[in-house]
Amino acid sequence: MKRWIAAGVIIAITVLSLAVAFWQGPNRDAGRSKGTAGGQVAVVRVEGAIVSGEGSGSLFSGSGAGSETIVKHLDRAAEDPTLKAVVLRVNSPGGSVVASWEIAEAIRRVQAAGKPVVVSMGEAAASGGYWISAGADRIIASPDTLTGSIGVIYQVTNLTETYEKIGVKTYTFTSGPYKDIGNPAREMTDAEGVLLQQLVEETFEAFVQVVAEGRGMTRAEVLEVADGRILTGRKALALGLVDELGDLKRAIEVAAELAGLPGEPGVREMNRSAWPFGGLLGRVFTPPASLGLPSGLYALEPGAVSVR
Repeated sequence: MKRWIAAGVIIAITVLSLAVAFWQGPNRDAGRSKGTAGGQVAVVRVEGAIVSGEGSGSLFSGSGAGSETIVKHLDRAAEDPTLKAVVLRVNSPGGSVVASWEIAEAIRRVQAAGKPVVVSMGEAAASGGYWISAGADRIIASPDTLTGSIGVIYQVTNLTETYEKIGVKTYTFTSGPYKDIGNPAREMTDAEGVLLQQLVEETFEAFVQVVAEGRGMTRAEVLEVADGRILTGRKALALGLVDELGDLKRAIEVAAELAGLPGEPGVREMNRSAWPFGGLLGRVFTPPASLGLPSGLYALEPGAVSVR
């Protein structure tokens, strides 16, 4: 009986979502279109942990700001002649190094198309969230935005004592001495520690370079704040990591000014989901093991390299 009830709820949600999507039709990413004569400002939102793939926003997608989806919207903005500038609304604690890099590259393509990119920081734009922000033409944060967190961390869990207590034994067969690096069932070797530290330092150098190039700072200047500290928008402004304090409306105004748009600019929301329950079923069907960030170069997940 419970299965039938659950199935009925899922069907009802699906039908309602499809009805709303049909009602919104092909203009579901058009958003507000007021004042479009001289061109529009596109708003692309990065909300949640930055992950590879599509992320949230579709019926069966999981949570997170998916790089593939965000890149798609940025590329669309770069190619659309009616869109003259982009505001990247960042509300993210960070995420995947690879996904952050992909988004940063898409931002470069928008700029290469002659369109300014302005970042509007929300509650947080830290770690990977700052990585994707650093290359923008202008960064605007609220006074209490949490940003910065420039640095890298890698954590490995050692469960050997726990395994001994509960009587668990593991047998590992590898093709090389580093194939099971980070195996929680054994102690880490000194050589593995050196290898992982090198990985951390390499990723850190890439992060520092992104900030230095994007903000017009020297490596030494970046290193003064690249110790993992979290900064408020006020402090980030004083340190040169953002350009001014303001809200999303101000960011849209600045983007329009940089693009030379007259009067009040039209605004197009690029990735407001057409699904009223976007990501809901994705979270329902997401196995517990993947509710956190998967393994890889990440900002938040213990046991993985973190850009923060």
